[in-house]
Amino acid sequence: MESLSSSLKKKATEQHYRAEVMIAGEQLRLRLHDGKLIKDRRFHLRTYPNCFVAKELTDWLVEHKDAPDRETAIRLMQKLMDHYIIHHVCDEHSDYKDAKLLYRFRKDDGTFPLSKDVKVFLRGQSLYEKLVSVEESILKVREENSVKYQRTFLGSEMIDWLIQEGEVENRQEAVELGRALLEHGIIQHVSNRHHFFDSDILYHFWINFRRRRRLTELLNENSARALSESPDSPFCLRKLNPEPGNTSFLSVQTSKEIKVVSAVRRSSITSLSGNSNTYFSAPPTLVFPPVAECNPKSVLKRPVTTEELLSPGAPYVKKTLTIVGDAVGWGFVVRGGRPCHIQAVDPGGPAAAAGMKVCQFVFSVNGVYVLHLDYQTISSLIMTGPRTLVMEVMEAIE
Repeated sequence: MESLSSSLKKKATEQHYRAEVMIAGEQLRLRLHDGKLIKDRRFHLRTYPNCFVAKELTDWLVEHKDAPDRETAIRLMQKLMDHYIIHHVCDEHSDYKDAKLLYRFRKDDGTFPLSKDVKVFLRGQSLYEKLVSVEESILKVREENSVKYQRTFLGSEMIDWLIQEGEVENRQEAVELGRALLEHGIIQHVSNRHHFFDSDILYHFWINFRRRRRLTELLNENSARALSESPDSPFCLRKLNPEPGNTSFLSVQTSKEIKVVSAVRRSSITSLSGNSNTYFSAPPTLVFPPVAECNPKSVLKRPVTTEELLSPGAPYVKKTLTIVGDAVGWGFVVRGGRPCHIQAVDPGGPAAAAGMKVCQFVFSVNGVYVLHLDYQTISSLIMTGPRTLVMEVMEAIE
């Protein structure tokens, strides 16, 4: 079998980083539209549609903890300018200025450059969304050499699916598409040793398009690559000014008050440890070290057993939540096991809107009973399921 050359690995890594910038930029654009910061504005007797004021956006980024200070916010927006995500409405400024100047997302005015690379990225995103949204998806958790990988598929299996769905006309065209996706850092061989083939070699999606991106990941390309596959992928919350040795999750308590849940550093997981290895080192797996070594401190006041939850007369009530994922995921973190509990909830995410709260116990996911499962398995169920998530949770009666 053909092994990947170092030049191809480097190219795929660079393409992967560009894809991360595009995804983060699109997630920001959608949030700004929701927050009404993007709107038609009038300046010097002329109306500029779908634009934002740079100074207002800088204020917003700091206020919403997307940047720790104005200087960082400016650097973040400059990164988006450098990658042709945003621009000055009249293209009179090539840099981002923290002033009352109007800027706009190129996707909002039709000037976003649809290069060959961008078209491959958009094709990969479309295929990913289609695959994770269908029942009996070919994307599954699989094991190779005693290591489990998420969102995996066999090369021949992907080719069969592409032909069946009318995405390509023949197997040769499917192989060419698979190779383009791999060369652009969208998929990869699970141990990064082979190019794409029509065979039983195991591949996986390297990019999880639904993961919530933190803008600050874009400032350091090595950090962006390392963070791109957090074990919390579909539920990842915005972190608040992480300091060496720990991270913080923004969560919502039952009282709706916001608190910070501190977490020990996941030193054994490269995606959060600051490991200096390149992104082409062994990808993250679903096999994690003991909870005490890698998980945040539990928000539960005391351990609760499955027997206690299900015992007659127990002070718990079951609720059904329907959570429709948005462009950046569902917005919660599951932790523990047998039973699992809700560790954190993004106050601005779909889960919070559906009524999810910390300390609830996960009873079922899309009709599958899960009280006996650990959080890695539940994560897999959610990640490979549809965008609309139906969860039954058990909540303590106050």
